[in-house]
Amino acid sequence: MAERVMRAALAVLALSAVVTGLWATLSPRSFYDGFPGAGREWVAADGPYNEHLVRDFGSLNLSLAVVSLVALVTVGRAVVTAAALAWIVYGVPHLVYHARHLDVYGTGDQVGTITALVLALVLPVVVLVADRRRGAAAPAG
Repeated sequence: MAERVMRAALAVLALSAVVTGLWATLSPRSFYDGFPGAGREWVAADGPYNEHLVRDFGSLNLSLAVVSLVALVTVGRAVVTAAALAWIVYGVPHLVYHARHLDVYGTGDQVGTITALVLALVLPVVVLVADRRRGAAAPAG
């Protein structure tokens, strides 16, 4: 059960990073103007457009996707831990920044932004806990 939970969390993280990463890398202006979609504009609301920064953000997400996919496929303890910790190291300052700059959003977007960023931190913690439980349940050999 722990391995299924760990894999599910890694899959969600990888999928979100692939979608976000490809969009920001391949179409930075569209990402800036339209992320997260559905008529919302979370990036554009928070400062002027900078193609370099948007493409770097996309590449960062693609890198996280690669590490998450390797962890998902191999389920090796070291790479699973590395993937989860990478998401946490990325996610904490990202959440802190947005929590301190919520004034650029309406109430619905404030809730959506914080919810998405907290989820992006909860999932790697779930990965770490599930991996630890999976390791504890493995027979000693």
